[in-house]
Amino acid sequence: MLTVSPERIQLPPGSTVTLHYQTWDDYETLLASRRDDAAIKIRFNAHTQQISLMAPMAGHGNRSRTLADLVTALLRHQNRDWHGFDPVTLKRLRQAGAEPDACFYIQNWQAVLGKERIDLSIDPPPDLAIEVDLTSSTELEVYQLLAVPEVWIYRQGQLNLYVLTESGYGDRPTSLTFPTVDVKALLPQYVERAWAAGSSVALREFEQYLQTLA
Repeated sequence: MLTVSPERIQLPPGSTVTLHYQTWDDYETLLASRRDDAAIKIRFNAHTQQISLMAPMAGHGNRSRTLADLVTALLRHQNRDWHGFDPVTLKRLRQAGAEPDACFYIQNWQAVLGKERIDLSIDPPPDLAIEVDLTSSTELEVYQLLAVPEVWIYRQGQLNLYVLTESGYGDRPTSLTFPTVDVKALLPQYVERAWAAGSSVALREFEQYLQTLA
């Protein structure tokens, strides 16, 4: 059953729905009607007046979790502090709303400690947002409105890195968050390894690889 109404949202895994001519109030209503079903992701773009809803499949969840674990392992290996969220709703009032598969505060990690809600009118955006495009396509314009400095999009075994500039996002070969690590080439092999051999196996092998760099 597929249901999208102010009272209830029910989407089969792998399905996507786009609603046109929507307002910020419509977006807030759908967020409320979702209740505790955080598996359903909801995105809003005031420029296009569209609300997109997506119910991820198992492969989506595994790959996004693996990417987040790999980022965490990298940060820990580099002895850096961070604060991560998964899931989280990022909103800029009446402009945009998105729910990345994972996001990390690194430069400003202390600014969001203990916060149940992120308010981008007063809080900084996360330094890194991660999206896995398995059943739908990430809309970078939404993240531009939210002013997220770096967005990773994983699609069909490839990791694309987007860094925010004055003219919008540019596809870059290196990461702003990890400039000395070739994450674009390195991480996808461990993401797919996790899907084929198990999450713990892939993460353990990645951590062993990092030890060879020390």
